[in-house]
Amino acid sequence: MPQDLQPRLLRAFTTVADELHFTRAAARLYVAQQALSRDVRRLERELGTELFVRTTRQVTLTADGERLLPYARRVLEAQDELLAVATGAARPLLVDLNSAGMTSGRILERARELAPDCELMARFESGLTGAAGEIAAGRLDVSFGRFAGLDPALRALLSQQPVRYEPMAVLLPEDHPLAELDGVPLNALAGETVYAGAGNPRTLEWTELARLLFAGRGIAVAPPAPMAVGAEEFRRVMAKNRNPVLAVVDFPVMPETVLRPIVDPVPLSPLSMVWRAGLRHPGLDALRAAAAELAAHEGWLKRPSDGWLPERDMSLMCDNN
Repeated sequence: MPQDLQPRLLRAFTTVADELHFTRAAARLYVAQQALSRDVRRLERELGTELFVRTTRQVTLTADGERLLPYARRVLEAQDELLAVATGAARPLLVDLNSAGMTSGRILERARELAPDCELMARFESGLTGAAGEIAAGRLDVSFGRFAGLDPALRALLSQQPVRYEPMAVLLPEDHPLAELDGVPLNALAGETVYAGAGNPRTLEWTELARLLFAGRGIAVAPPAPMAVGAEEFRRVMAKNRNPVLAVVDFPVMPETVLRPIVDPVPLSPLSMVWRAGLRHPGLDALRAAAAELAAHEGWLKRPSDGWLPERDMSLMCDNN
């Protein structure tokens, strides 16, 4: 066995493991494909084992490659931290948000104020199910969502900080009969078909929460459909099918719709900040501090007396890592 391994070889290995494609991995690393292949084969020789199964159609990890991958990531993270300390700078932190004006966006804005020297880069997508796999693979640093909705094996690779019990709401066409109410009783949705992201593989945790909420109440989850992207497309789809949309109370305003909180009971969407277990970064420290500050100031972690929340979610929200 080698006495030490060059970080360059480990980075070649982890990048190919991320992409499962040598050409894309080489492009990510700004090296020639031949040089990347040479580094991977050198690592395999030094370790005395094959890390990938290569065919003309696909690249897959071997069992030894699967075992090595989390250790290689830890070594590279440690190297990044060492370089950050030595140079006085940290790499940019990639943070996944649903929308700039919602809870996660407010946390990011405050974290940037707390750590102005850190580069906190935002991307705007939805769905913790999709984001969590990217976090575990090292392609994303932080996201927000319903932690209890993730597979337990995936949760074991992640850390979380409860942020908010978000009251849920329903987005309605502005001429819908329920739009006249200040708050929509949950039972008033009986007979309705409500869109809750069914069919979107990135938002499985949200659809599951909707099914738990609607069970036994005569409320149907709308069948799978492509997600409407952009305000105009959202308006068109809403006008066409007129299905209410399950949301949270600070969901962005959409054209020709109204947002109404759900009451009797008040269903809660449990929001956590989620990151890769063992990650150390000053930007993460700022995000955690911002989340704790806002939660205390806004009362985000106080459950209303008539709040509804699945037992599994409640136990994990009380588990602050």
